[in-house]
Amino acid sequence: MRSGHPWVYADSIRDQHREGVTGDLAVVFDRQDRFLAIGLYDAESPIRLRILHAGPPVALDEAWWIRHLRGTLARRDGLFGPDTTGHRWIHGESDGWPGLVLDRYDGTLVLKLYSAAWLPRIPELAARLREILNPGRLVLRLSRNCREAGTRAGVTDGADLWPADGAERVPFLENGLTFEAEVLRGQKTGFFLDQRDNRRRLGEMAAGARVLNLFSYTGGFSVYAAHGGARSVTDLDISAHAIEQARRHFRLNRHLPAVAQARHEAIQADAFEWLAGPATPAFDLIILDPPSLARRESERDDALKAYDHLVRGAVRRLLPGGRLLAASCSAHVTAAEFFETVRNAIRRSARGFRELGTTGHPPDHPSGFAEAAYLKALYIESAA
Repeated sequence: MRSGHPWVYADSIRDQHREGVTGDLAVVFDRQDRFLAIGLYDAESPIRLRILHAGPPVALDEAWWIRHLRGTLARRDGLFGPDTTGHRWIHGESDGWPGLVLDRYDGTLVLKLYSAAWLPRIPELAARLREILNPGRLVLRLSRNCREAGTRAGVTDGADLWPADGAERVPFLENGLTFEAEVLRGQKTGFFLDQRDNRRRLGEMAAGARVLNLFSYTGGFSVYAAHGGARSVTDLDISAHAIEQARRHFRLNRHLPAVAQARHEAIQADAFEWLAGPATPAFDLIILDPPSLARRESERDDALKAYDHLVRGAVRRLLPGGRLLAASCSAHVTAAEFFETVRNAIRRSARGFRELGTTGHPPDHPSGFAEAAYLKALYIESAA
């Protein structure tokens, strides 16, 4: 805690003076009864306490909450212009809001809770957000681990906190391109905002390229590639729903000449199985951005093997002089482990490659402690 870590696990608590109730504020003292921190108590989670403040004692009154919220929002000042109306306002622990995420999709805010400790505070959270940000709509999303507690508290995943809108898809802009967030049932808060910078960079290297987007999901990388002048874009995903949403995103951007000119096709298939099939190099640019392959520490070794398999399969389809973007969102796989896995897989291909660079978290998704560092990407170019 003194070094800034935001969690206290249940088995680290030496003593507590009474049983807590989920949502309580809990104060932590050291062995000399000196104040250490204050946070939200979760009686049913292995992460028993999520720290809100560490250091000198403070009163977490209404004025403190307002200052805390305004300070978090101020850290985004100047990051986005009018051509980007989708971004993250609050990024959980790394912004001092443990277990809470707030995303903006134009006039709609999506509040996602990853801890039941926030459930009793939903009304006051909603009131503060309405007062300070004044959005047109606020949607509540609950992670799987707190949906049962949400039901007991009288709230459900996908509920409109105000007004009763009910619209599933919300359009927004990202670097001038139009996308839709599936705010009621989509993954995360409805869109993967954290890959914004990688999408932009990918688009800048797509001119004239034949592009393959593996694990394409809703086609964000693909639209950027088309906008960047790609000759053709192929989406591959196992989900028919994702494929259809990718097509929608292309239709939403057909007014842009480069997007209209790019040939777009979609393949519904399992990427692992598809990559294991016969391969003929056919693509100048390949995006490899799978979902998290290690949701817990015990899956880490299997995830690294899967990344190795995917990279080798992608390289077999990469034309001479082509480029590969390999990304990982698995928090249990470190950046060093992921990059080394990609490099080793490429070395075994017996083809010459050079690295173009690595990336991590965008500024609206800060990484404030080790467990929060999940996003990493490596750009590779094949020898001509």
